[in-house]
Parts: sequence; structure tokens; C-alpha cells
Amino acid sequence: MPLKFYAEMASKPGMYAIPERFRRIENLHIVFWLLKDMSWALLWKPIGMIMIIPTLTVAVLITYQTRNIKSELYHNLAVLFWIIANCSWMVLEFYETPDHYRYYTAIPFSMGMLAIAWYYLVELKKK
Repeated sequence: MPLKFYAEMASKPGMYAIPERFRRIENLHIVFWLLKDMSWALLWKPIGMIMIIPTLTVAVLITYQTRNIKSELYHNLAVLFWIIANCSWMVLEFYETPDHYRYYTAIPFSMGMLAIAWYYLVELKKK
């Protein structure tokens, strides 16, 4: 579809449009995340460990950039906590730690769920 169509749709009330520079960073984040998870699945420890840095860095950047848009902020916080849990789990598996340590990843997963719950149960009702 032509760009004009998207511009018109984005300008209508009730429509939400993400700035192009944010979208590019989000797309790059997906690449980093996939590389990290593929490295985990294929047991490529060095690459997986290195990919933690850009994956987390970009997740923090995206969360920071959307801090003024409540819905985006809380959802991006949830994604950030998910990635923290995911990275922790990967490291625990790479270094063959005792299995019970894996349960500690429930902490950041739960924090992500709390961010989402807070948004839907508190912030959304304020509108």
C-alpha cells in the first residue's frame, strides 16, 4: 500500500503510529534477540553470551524512548524483564548450573507480568 495511506491512517483520531526511527530500533532488537536465542538453541556459548549485551541494551533504549507513552512503557518494561529472565536462563544452562537455579528466572518473569497487570488494572482505568 502507498505511504500516503499509512500517513492518513496514522493521523486519524484513535490511531497510534510509531516514529520510523523507533521502528528501526525495534526491528534491530528482533535481530539481536533472534541471534541470542538461536545461539542458545545451537549451544553457541560465546555468541549467545555476547548477544546478551546488545539485546539488553536495545531493550533498555526502547523502554526509555517510549517512557512518555504509558501503554508502550509498560509493555516494553514487560519485554525487558522477559529478556532479563531469558538471558539468565540461557547463562544458567550454558554453565550447567544445578537445575533449581532456573526457578530464580521466575522473578524477572513475574516483574514483567506485574508491569502488564499494573498497566491494565491501574493505568488504563485512569484514562
